[in-house]
Amino acid sequence: MTTKIETFNHAQLKKDLPDIRPGDTIKVYQKIPARNATQSVAGGKEGDKERIQIFEGIVIARKHGKEIGATITVRKIVSGVGVERIFPIHSPTIEKIEIINRGKVRKAKLYYLRKLRGKKAKLKKKRFIETIAQEPSFAPNGASEGKEETIEEKPTKEVKEEKKEEK
Repeated sequence: MTTKIETFNHAQLKKDLPDIRPGDTIKVYQKIPARNATQSVAGGKEGDKERIQIFEGIVIARKHGKEIGATITVRKIVSGVGVERIFPIHSPTIEKIEIINRGKVRKAKLYYLRKLRGKKAKLKKKRFIETIAQEPSFAPNGASEGKEETIEEKPTKEVKEEKKEEK
């Protein structure tokens, strides 16, 4: 028998979240209340005025799995200073989360990135293809949304021979 709390929590879970992993470069679209110059800072939400703020960075940790309290820690560098934010992924203030790139990592928590600077703090990229769900004709080779794909490249000699044959 489910309790009222479990029923409420299950209703609050977001169904359309992408598969977020440590090492992903993501954009988090968060709703925040807009402020006017005439209103005080401590006023909270002013009517229906809201705006979307985008925070783009690398996911260095994901905690609490798929439950209602699941969080991700996102890190970015702003003017040479590291900035980290913890986002509860099922929060109603999170508008959407967009994955830009996948990083090739072998650890679940990337806290070692805090000590690194410059090029050393970059992660190797995986090939990541995100297709449009409404129009499957755009999916190359039948790739579905959010799948990694390996691409085989032809050797340069074969490419040169093909160009000569075309001429």
